[in-house]
Amino acid sequence: MNDDLLRELSVVRQQIDALDGQLLELLNQRARYAQQVGEIKARHGEAGFIYRPEREAQVLQRIQGSNRGPLSNESVTWFFREVMSACLSLEQPLGIAFLGPLGTFSEGAATKHFGHAARLMPQISIDDVFREVEACHADYAVVPIENSTEGAIGRTLDLLLTTPLKICGEVLLRIHQHLLSNELSLGAVKKVYSHAQSLAQCHEWLNRSLPLAQRIPVGSNAQAAQLAAAEAGAAAIAGQAAAERYHLPELASNIEDEPNNTTRFVVLGRHDAGPSGRDKTSLVMSAHNQTGALGKLLAPLSDAGVSMTRLESRPARHTLWEYVFFVDIDGHSDDAPVRTALVELARRAPYLKLLGSYPMAAF
Repeated sequence: MNDDLLRELSVVRQQIDALDGQLLELLNQRARYAQQVGEIKARHGEAGFIYRPEREAQVLQRIQGSNRGPLSNESVTWFFREVMSACLSLEQPLGIAFLGPLGTFSEGAATKHFGHAARLMPQISIDDVFREVEACHADYAVVPIENSTEGAIGRTLDLLLTTPLKICGEVLLRIHQHLLSNELSLGAVKKVYSHAQSLAQCHEWLNRSLPLAQRIPVGSNAQAAQLAAAEAGAAAIAGQAAAERYHLPELASNIEDEPNNTTRFVVLGRHDAGPSGRDKTSLVMSAHNQTGALGKLLAPLSDAGVSMTRLESRPARHTLWEYVFFVDIDGHSDDAPVRTALVELARRAPYLKLLGSYPMAAF
């Protein structure tokens, strides 16, 4: 390098070093304030409520509104989530239950929402994820509820009918599927392990690229990666986290059929989330088994000016050929229009359960 280049770089690097020192001091100052918040809560008998979803959402909304770049809103959201995660862990690391093993997309959703300072608690089934939080062994659960290409996750919906837990947040995770294998070519792959949903999400790619390979559904993509790592001629369809955790090279990348493939996860806790200013409410209800009953049942939403964003039917577990309806609407249950609509819905519906009001996913 010539002298002029070195001098110019030296000036800029000194400025970066000075800013890094300021950032470090400011981050520790923020952490000290977070500790003070915990001490105040403890004095007022709220030591167990160290995480408030609505407060975090408001912080992120404010940061995004103030961001002038060049960093994207997605990048600054990630950074501040990690800062808040580290600050919360000074009081008590949050225990987060999710469908394991480690290396699944559910782990990715858990760390995206709660940051890497959270205590990860992988479970062997979605039932166990619910149970860990219901039994107070974990603070929160992160469970998949729907995929943009494959639809609703039936077991999650069934468990939401009976659980006392509340939905207090949501996570949207872009799903990039990779073919992982120790083999060096597609021609050497004789079988492909993956979760049934991932096999379905990559159906057309598999038809084109591996038409003769056996497709074997397993309990999770992480389990698929474990199997593929130990077996000659095998591959797994899984995400980047599984590739890194089980040391499997990517034989093919981004093989999902739909480029915008996204899974929505919900966060479950033992408390409600307060209004954040940008909220969603989820509920489940039944309708009378008669012509036009569902339309009449949903009328209070339009009458109150409340927007319905999702309607999903599911067979009722107690009666043959009867259905319940999962509904998402804009707004918090404390908002006047939503409150008015819920009162009328409760009057009309044979069964109504409020699953939770919570901040919408930031990204």
